[in-house]
Amino acid sequence: MNYLIRACRLSYKKACLKHTVCNILFAALCLGWQQQAQAQITGYPPISAKKTGHLNPHSPDPIFNYTWADPKATDGLESYILKPVSWSASNPHSFNMSGFKKDNVIAVNGKGDLRFDFGQTNAAWLEFDSPDLADSVQMSISEYNQPPNYSSNYPPKTFSPKKYGNTCRLELNPDLYEGARFGWIHVHTFSKSWHITAVRLVCQVRPTNYNGSFSCSDTLLTRIWYTGAYTVKLNLLKDYLGAILMNRGDRFSWTGDAHPAQAASMVAFGNYDFVKKNIDYTSGQSNGIRSYALYWVLSLIDYYKYTGDTATLKKYIDNACAKLDDAYKVYGTNPNLEYYGWDERLGAGFEHPNLSEPQNAYKMLSIRAWKEFAAAMGAYGRTDLRDKYNNYAAEKMADLKKDTTWYQTFGLHAGADAVTTGLLSADEKKAIYTKSFTDKVNRISYSPFNQYFVIQAFALMNKYDDALSSIRDLWGGQVKYGGTTFFEDYRPSWNAMVGKNGSVPANQCGFTSLCHPWGAGVTKWLSEEVLGIKPTSPGFATFDILPHLGRTLTNVSGKTHTLHGDISAGFNVTTGICTVSTPARTIGRIGIPKVEKKVRSIKVNGILVWDGSYHHAAGLGGASKDADFVYFTGVQPGTYKFIVSYNGVTPKYTEQVASYAAKYIGINSTTGGNWGGVYGKDGYVLCNYNGDGKDKTALPPYVTSVNYYKVKGNSLPLNLISDSKTNDRRALAPDPTNGFPRTAAGLFAMDADQIGYTFTSTIAIKGEHNYRVSLYFLDWDNKGKPIEVEMFDAETLNLIAPIKMVKSCTGGVYLTYAYNKSAKFRINMAPNNKAVLSGIFFDKAK
Repeated sequence: MNYLIRACRLSYKKACLKHTVCNILFAALCLGWQQQAQAQITGYPPISAKKTGHLNPHSPDPIFNYTWADPKATDGLESYILKPVSWSASNPHSFNMSGFKKDNVIAVNGKGDLRFDFGQTNAAWLEFDSPDLADSVQMSISEYNQPPNYSSNYPPKTFSPKKYGNTCRLELNPDLYEGARFGWIHVHTFSKSWHITAVRLVCQVRPTNYNGSFSCSDTLLTRIWYTGAYTVKLNLLKDYLGAILMNRGDRFSWTGDAHPAQAASMVAFGNYDFVKKNIDYTSGQSNGIRSYALYWVLSLIDYYKYTGDTATLKKYIDNACAKLDDAYKVYGTNPNLEYYGWDERLGAGFEHPNLSEPQNAYKMLSIRAWKEFAAAMGAYGRTDLRDKYNNYAAEKMADLKKDTTWYQTFGLHAGADAVTTGLLSADEKKAIYTKSFTDKVNRISYSPFNQYFVIQAFALMNKYDDALSSIRDLWGGQVKYGGTTFFEDYRPSWNAMVGKNGSVPANQCGFTSLCHPWGAGVTKWLSEEVLGIKPTSPGFATFDILPHLGRTLTNVSGKTHTLHGDISAGFNVTTGICTVSTPARTIGRIGIPKVEKKVRSIKVNGILVWDGSYHHAAGLGGASKDADFVYFTGVQPGTYKFIVSYNGVTPKYTEQVASYAAKYIGINSTTGGNWGGVYGKDGYVLCNYNGDGKDKTALPPYVTSVNYYKVKGNSLPLNLISDSKTNDRRALAPDPTNGFPRTAAGLFAMDADQIGYTFTSTIAIKGEHNYRVSLYFLDWDNKGKPIEVEMFDAETLNLIAPIKMVKSCTGGVYLTYAYNKSAKFRINMAPNNKAVLSGIFFDKAK
């Protein structure tokens, strides 16, 4: 594609030199011929889909109502044009925008910035037209509503545009497209009035239809399903499934990331040929991450379950066996995992990936992969491999269970991976649930990727209401933030700190991506667990429809596309009307949900089939019941309408309240550097006060050490002394007398390339001791950059206090907490930020 783009650019430039084609072309764009013009410029043909209906109010996809005739994995990318849905100016006197809505014209009469909101994140590049541009301009795009920092932004998203005739285009990378929702035009100089005659995003798309669907009584969950689908759709590239929309330097296929993304893609689009293509594309890579090799195996199994494609399974048996055998070889040796997840409990990404929690999680993932591959081999007919990998799983689980406390040190992620092995007893699952799945704050992983496995565990423990609560918190929180795609990582508390569509904190993953398809696994989970459509033999030859509405949902409906045709279902436990349609060459089991009520009778297509016992009807093989469902088995292809008569009321679900083990006391922005008599009565650390990373310390007896860590360089945060002899009261005094002169010093996290990043400080306490700790932050250079602070228990690495953001510390700011154990603070800093951690102060608990 790149050579086509370059060739089109070259021919286009030559044409502009010889003729006035550019003016004609972009006049045509303004008249509505955008797509044809775009094909000439980029090499992408215009969108070939036909408008077939209405937009879905629950989907962020701006072309949801367009359908391709016969999309295939061999299709190339296409393009379409989007206009902004809203706009604003930093200086209204510099821009006359009164005619923009009607005729796309903006009169530029001075310097300033124009911001355009295109309504949702898009895979696109930004352009504007001007026949008389007279001044110096730059352009920006962002997934946030704040423009990138012009002088140093990571990744760089602000540049001077390239001109093609009357069009100015922001070109940020050879592929052109970016994760773009907001766009800016920055007018830096002004000599005379000029005009903008069009502003647009040129969006790329792989031909893909929504062959699946989902809807339920909670519109937030419906929105989540479609947001996950749209997140994946934006990352469907020509030859593979991308792992990140924003160009951040890691825009290539990440094998493990693809696992939940492909899962969502199958239920949302039924694009099995493309999923097969991506499995092939990623078959020889693991990105150096051990767990990712096993996620590839799980993806292969998922694909086989949904398609029954024995040829593809056969092709990759040796590949999968090599990955599974390698996991067996290193099992129990604590191998270098390289990465298991961004969550602090998983080692914070690439910082500490070999902690006991990710190591235990990897063991459980290995057992799960062996067991699921054994089942696939059994269905395929390779009983030798079925027995081999079942034995692997049984052997390792039996070894573990020799110690009856084997799981008691497991946290959320290892516990989830243990449950998803399917080999735990009821008592073991109950203990894991009680320990790690009942805390509203800490049952949520930092990453939607890892949370996918957590909600799988919730389902296997029959805790659907808790699962839905966590989904509303994590994925629903992203929607409430204003997200139209799902993020790389997320804290529900960000919403209150950053506001609608605000810039979220940088952290251990660097600059946070807001369109990461690894976060879309929830879409498959909702289809399989809430709607309940799930294959029970390869290719949906047999299947279940077992909807789990819990105590908070009253209806669900939707469909899953199979290679036999669509399986569609709808269940309404208020009206008692349920409908199911199944395709030829399939046999199903349908569960009528009891939702903790009594089912008095069920009619199917007008015939009584259940009144406590089964009465035969055409198309049904039999019936049974348990605490959750009335099951109809041997359901033949066809359409069925069930009328269910219920008695009783579904109990209400009691939503848990967020609580924290530590207490956030408050913020102080008035004391400045005069800490004596206010803070540090028990002891203190003046960070880098002696230079070269050396602190000035007077630790209290209950504190054994204060340590720091940063993933890059020498594993320590950067240090600076801004002024070694200052009378500025913002600098910390050298001792409790609050004297002068002072040293303005501290620790920060900006790398040599000026990427805002993160570092940690761990405070080790002897046993348990009630104390207060205050962190002092100072922005000596008055940059006005924010700092985000997270507090964890140093042993469990659970989040123990509300996340706080210091939006400005130019005058010096103290954050104070109370706790009784060792604590770890993560300090996340904005790009180009030299605000520093300047001091740590200890006081008695009050």
